[in-house]
Amino acid sequence: MDPDVTENLVRKLRRWAELSQADLAARVGVTRQTIANIEKGNYSPSVHLALAICRELGATVEQVFGAEQNTTAPGITRERNRR
Repeated sequence: MDPDVTENLVRKLRRWAELSQADLAARVGVTRQTIANIEKGNYSPSVHLALAICRELGATVEQVFGAEQNTTAPGITRERNRR
């Protein structure tokens, strides 16, 4: 993993929300491969993309990409994420 890329909780939260990589990618306007690379830590999303991902996952940027990371899903509901 690139040392300049921050670890994140995208994969964990996406799975908890019962979204596939393709589902999340379509909602935020990127390819499935982009989501896969973000989850693996191979790509740092732009601020705009990070905000869009977090909005879809019902979490803050700090929770997903920052210091507030923990092992529990931060206050997202499955019903909220289903469209």
